[in-house]
Amino acid sequence: MAKNSDEKDVKKGSYGADEITVLEGLDPVRKRPGMYIGTTGPDGLHHLITEIFDNSRDEAMGGFCNDIEITLLPENRVRVVDNGRGIPVDTHSKTKVSALETVMTVLHAGGKFGGEGYKVSGGLHGVGASVVNALSIFCQVTVHRDGGVYMQEYSQGKKKSAVKKIDSSKLHGTIVCFEPDKDIFKEGVIFDFARVANHMRQQAYLVKGLRISVIDARECPDKIDMADVFYFRDLGIDAPSQTFYFEGGLISLVKFNNQFQKPIHKNIFYIEKKVEGVESVEVALQYVDDISPRLLAFANNIYNSEGGTHMTGFKTALTRTINNYARKNTMVKDSEDNFTGDDVLEGLTAVVSVKLREIQFEGQTKAKLGSVEAQGAVATVFGEAFAMFMEENPDDARAIIQKSILALKARKAAKAAKDSVLRKGALEGMTLPGKLADCQSKDASESEIFIVEGDSAGGTAKTGRDRRTQAVLPLRGKILNIERARLDRMLGSEQIKNLVVAMGTAIGDTFDITKLRYHKIIIATDADVDGAHIRTLILTLLYRYFKPLIEGGFIYIAQPPLYKVKRGKEILYFYSDEEKTKALGKDIAISEASDESDEDTPVDDLFDPKNKKASKIHIQRYKGLGEMNAEELKETTMDPEKRVLKQVSIGDAFEADKVFDMLMGTDVPARKAFIQSNATKATIDI
Repeated sequence: MAKNSDEKDVKKGSYGADEITVLEGLDPVRKRPGMYIGTTGPDGLHHLITEIFDNSRDEAMGGFCNDIEITLLPENRVRVVDNGRGIPVDTHSKTKVSALETVMTVLHAGGKFGGEGYKVSGGLHGVGASVVNALSIFCQVTVHRDGGVYMQEYSQGKKKSAVKKIDSSKLHGTIVCFEPDKDIFKEGVIFDFARVANHMRQQAYLVKGLRISVIDARECPDKIDMADVFYFRDLGIDAPSQTFYFEGGLISLVKFNNQFQKPIHKNIFYIEKKVEGVESVEVALQYVDDISPRLLAFANNIYNSEGGTHMTGFKTALTRTINNYARKNTMVKDSEDNFTGDDVLEGLTAVVSVKLREIQFEGQTKAKLGSVEAQGAVATVFGEAFAMFMEENPDDARAIIQKSILALKARKAAKAAKDSVLRKGALEGMTLPGKLADCQSKDASESEIFIVEGDSAGGTAKTGRDRRTQAVLPLRGKILNIERARLDRMLGSEQIKNLVVAMGTAIGDTFDITKLRYHKIIIATDADVDGAHIRTLILTLLYRYFKPLIEGGFIYIAQPPLYKVKRGKEILYFYSDEEKTKALGKDIAISEASDESDEDTPVDDLFDPKNKKASKIHIQRYKGLGEMNAEELKETTMDPEKRVLKQVSIGDAFEADKVFDMLMGTDVPARKAFIQSNATKATIDI
C-alpha cells in the first residue's frame, strides 16, 4: 500500500524538541549581532565604543565621575577609562560569581534596572558591556576599588580566568580594553578618530563639568606598557588628542552648531525643569538665516537620530506657541492659514534633552525614544517657557514670526511650482527629460543612471553604455547652488527639474523613495576643479532634499582614469598621479606619441625604469570624460566588471551638514579659513 503523500512530507520535515536550538550565555549576540548593535558595518563597530563610554558617562551623570578617557590603540584595540566608583567585584547573590563577571558575561545584567545604583542612565537593557565583550576577540576589565586592583580577561564573551586581585590602589574607577572580532566585523576594524571625537564633543556639552579626552595612539609603538597606568596620558606618549570640557551646556552646543550661521535674533532660548515623572526637560534653541532645520534629540544623554516622543512634544508645542503669539499680536490675519510644522522649523537650531528614571527606546541602538511620558512633559515645559520668552523678548519674537511668515509664503509658492512641474504622470516616464537617454529595463534594482557633465560627455556615455540597464542624463554647466535656494526657485532650474523628474521620487513633502527609478545614481564629472565643483553642487542638492537616497546607499561617484598609457598592444589606465608615478618611475623619459611596438617585451617589464625600451610608450592625460571615446569610457568607467565606484555615505550627518554650511553658505571668513587649512590636501589641475 502506497504511503500517504502528506505523511511522507511530515516525516521528511520532522519538527520536534531536538530541532529547537538553545543559545546559551552570549551566543545569541554572536549569532545575531545586528539585533544588538544594528549592523556589523562601521556604524556597529563604532557603537561598541559608545556602549562602553555610556557606562562611564552614566557614572558622571550620577555625580560619581568627572574624567573619561578614550584611547585608540594599536592592534585595533580601544581603551576606555573613567574615575567613577568602579564596577563591583564582590560575589553576586544570584549568579554566585563576581558582579564584574556577571556584568560582562550575562545579558540583561547591570545596575540600571532599579534601586539607587543610577537615578538616570542611558542603559536600560543591561546588555551594553556584555554585547561588546561577546563581539570582541579580546576584552580586559581592570577595576580600581576599595583599595585594590581587580582584573578579568575574556575572549568572545567567555572568561579566561576568575576575577583576581592583582595589586593595591588608592584610585577608583574602571578600565575597559577591547579588540573587536574580525570574524564579526567582516568589513574591517577601522575606527574613525574624527567620528569618535565628534561624538565625545557632543557628550561633553550634555554633561556639565565632565572632561572627556580622545587619544589616537594607533601609530605608537606596538608594545605599550600600561600595566601600572590608569590614564593613558600619564605615559607621556606624544599622540594626536582632543579634550572637551564645557560649562555652558546646551546653550554652548547651540552656539557651536550655529558658528557658521547668521542668527536672526539675539537671545538663545533655554529652559531646564523637572516635572512629575521626568527628572529633567532641557531645551535650547535659536533661529538662523537659513532654510534647513538642525534638530538634535537626546534621552538620558543618548543621541536619538530618529527623534521620538520628546521631539514630537517639542514640535507640537513650537507650532502651537508661534501660531498663538502671531494671532494674539495681529501679525497674521484670522483669514490667513496657520503656520505648519515645516514653516516654524525652517532655519531652527534646537537641542531637546530629557532625563527619565524609567526609559524606553525602540531597539538597543536607541535611535528613537519611545517613552510616552516624555511627549507631554516636553510639550508642557517647553510650551509655557517659550511663550514667556516671546512675551519678554518682543524683538526676538517678531524676527521669529517674520521668519515663519517667509517660510509659509515660500511653501505656497513651492507648491504651485511643484504642481506645475511634477504633475500627474510626469514621473512614470510620460514626460521624461528630452536629454535623458533612458534604459530599457523598468526594474529599478538593476537600473542605473549616469549624471554626466555636458553634452560632449553625454554623447560618449550614451554610445558606450549598456542600453538595457544604463541611463544617461547630461547636465549643462553648473547647476544652481541650492544651499540657500527655496524649492520654488529650485524647480525653476531646468537642470534640477530634469534630475528630479528622471529619478522619479518627487521632492519635498511628496518625496517617495519607493518610486526611485534607478538603484544606482552615479555622478560622473571631469577630474578637474570645475568637475569637482559640479559634483559638490549635485551632492548638496541630494543631501538637502534627497538624504534618504544617500542613507540608502543609492548614490555613487564614478572614478574615471586620469591617464591612459599604451605601448604596442598593451594598455593600462591610471586613476591618480601617485599610481602613475609608482608604475612608471619618477625618472623615466616618456614619449608623448610613439607607435613603436615590441610584442616580445612582457607588460610587467614595460614600466620598469631600468628597461630602456620603456621610453617608447604613449601616455595620454584625460582632462574630461568627453576626451574619451565610447569604448574607453565603457571599459574604464561604465562596465560593472571593470569600473571603480565610490559609494557616498553619511557617517555623521551633523558634521557633513556643517561642512556644507561652511563651503556653500554665506560665511566667507569661515570658508576661507577652511580652504586655507585644507589646501595642502587638494589636487590642483594646471
